[in-house]
Amino acid sequence: MDAIRETEKLITGMTRAEKAQLLQWIVRDLGDAFPGIESLPGIAGGEPCIVRTRIPVWLLEQARRLGTSEADLLRAYPTLRAEDLANAWAYVRAHLDEIDQQIQENEEA
Repeated sequence: MDAIRETEKLITGMTRAEKAQLLQWIVRDLGDAFPGIESLPGIAGGEPCIVRTRIPVWLLEQARRLGTSEADLLRAYPTLRAEDLANAWAYVRAHLDEIDQQIQENEEA
């Protein structure tokens, strides 16, 4: 219950825009919906990718694990937006085993 009370205090000090952003994050997290991430047969072997691109989520996560910063990723992939990375990290949190397997498979290839 302490976490709820602390959260309530934090929320009361937030702007409407911050509350809306928080709500969107919570809905995504609870709903297992990942806007901006798609898996399509015939594109990147059906692996989850960032929409508008063919950049697989596993590739971004592997780069992050190797120490690549978000700023470096955004520079390396000009079509990416910060929001895309946030969506990718949320996807990784929810599908860690899948992403680990994809990283392993692509390292072995």
